[in-house]
Amino acid sequence: MRAYVPGYDLRVVTNLPEALALLAHEPGVWQPFAGGTDLMVLLEAGKLSHKRFLSLTKIGDLRGIEVTADAVLLGALTTYTEIRKQAVLQTEFPLLCAAARETGSIATQNRGTLGGNVVNASPAADSPPTLLVYDAEVELVSTRGARWVPYHSFHTGYKKMLLAADELLRRIRLPRRAQLWRQYYRKVGTRKAQAISKVCFAGAARIESGSIRDVRIALGSVAPIVLRAAETEDALRGRAMNSATIATATETLAREIAPIDDIRSTARYRLRVAQNLLEEFLSQLAK
Repeated sequence: MRAYVPGYDLRVVTNLPEALALLAHEPGVWQPFAGGTDLMVLLEAGKLSHKRFLSLTKIGDLRGIEVTADAVLLGALTTYTEIRKQAVLQTEFPLLCAAARETGSIATQNRGTLGGNVVNASPAADSPPTLLVYDAEVELVSTRGARWVPYHSFHTGYKKMLLAADELLRRIRLPRRAQLWRQYYRKVGTRKAQAISKVCFAGAARIESGSIRDVRIALGSVAPIVLRAAETEDALRGRAMNSATIATATETLAREIAPIDDIRSTARYRLRVAQNLLEEFLSQLAK
């Protein structure tokens, strides 16, 4: 049943200080939002519980992509379409571009934002696993100041995060790596387009003399939060690329993730798919 639109309050702010002042004055009262793609789904279903919303779409300080010598900084309102078209991201951060292509329809990609995807805190989101692989940081701002938080510690539980009621996410920082990393991304869903993932996998590795010098592995839809598979990474570092290494890694991953049964899939299916994707990633490295 569709929600009753006049039952909600909406305020549109035009600059960052105005938004932060409102959140500081009434913390927890106003729910900030960016593209609103997830809110519209809940509104149509009559499940939008919050009643007062703060639109951030007109805040210029939250837009733009800045490229420096050592990092790429993406404003929280950067859309998936903007990510897909950015040349440095295409070259150095292809996993994020791949995730942007997999996110919803073209209309969703034109309106949906990276910051909104992060703060929505869904463990099934497409882009967060790539941010974990790229060692991203997020900048949180309030009237009290600004702070940078490693993205791997940002999510603390299902729909919980290190974001205070008076804070906004301003930017996402991606460090640029000088080394050549081999990269891999796969999303498994009910169909190839406009489907929430059953399992989402992102990986990157640096190979030297046939051994794994360093590796990053992250998954979505297999735990209450997007997961950096640190134990599996540790099991791979320094190992030669062979069948024994792959077997050890898939066994370690099975102990590290905690998929569940839900309306989209079963825990057993998710576990098997996650292991298969890891094996495919490692097999590509071996080639």
